[in-house]
Amino acid sequence: MILVLASLRDLSLDRLKAERGQFWPLLETFVFAEILKLASGMEERFEFSHFRDKQQNEVEIFIEERRGRIVGIEVKAAATVSKSDSSGLRMLAEASGDRFVSGFVLYDHQNVIPFGERLYAVPFSALWR
Repeated sequence: MILVLASLRDLSLDRLKAERGQFWPLLETFVFAEILKLASGMEERFEFSHFRDKQQNEVEIFIEERRGRIVGIEVKAAATVSKSDSSGLRMLAEASGDRFVSGFVLYDHQNVIPFGERLYAVPFSALWR
């Protein structure tokens, strides 16, 4: 699917490999579409948004359910992650208080890595499991 989106932008596979900055927006769009697809099959409805605070910390995908509970998702086009990759999620958790359920950094690897309370790095493949 990412290659379909890339071809619509005249981006070849070779160019995507050479210019990783071109890949990230396509990956984020793909992940968002997959999450929307999963949510559409559920009875409950969710609101999707983007989070950014005054210090410019951000979370790409912010999901809120009708009772106000929140999940944040970061998308990283990398096979490694560090604690700093969850900084936006930490700020979202702080801003949301008890409404924050969990935060996930989706990345290109197979291991689930805990980053602290209710924060995890999770492989992209978790979208289909």
